[in-house]
Amino acid sequence: MEVLNYEDLCIQPDVELPEGYKPLKFEMFDHTGDTKVHLRTYCDKLVGVANKELIHMKLFAQSLTVDALSGYISQNPKKWPNWVSMASNFMDRFRFNTENAPDVFYIQNL
Repeated sequence: MEVLNYEDLCIQPDVELPEGYKPLKFEMFDHTGDTKVHLRTYCDKLVGVANKELIHMKLFAQSLTVDALSGYISQNPKKWPNWVSMASNFMDRFRFNTENAPDVFYIQNL
């Protein structure tokens, strides 16, 4: 039977958001863009929310579309002890987006 309790479904279930926090509108990553650009845009959006990496990790799922989120939540978030490990895993998972993107010289030669 599939486990559906809050602690297993929620990333960082023990992290509380700051008092007065209002949900942000994030740029959504749909698994086709540049992961580093997405991470930078995401972090810039969090300026002033709280400088706690566990909150940043908790909110990250809100910046992913359903397609990108399905791969993200299929992993065990407990394997990410900090923001860097989570962000690195995210970049590795979608690295093909930037490695396989043709550059200007390749397109011109076509």
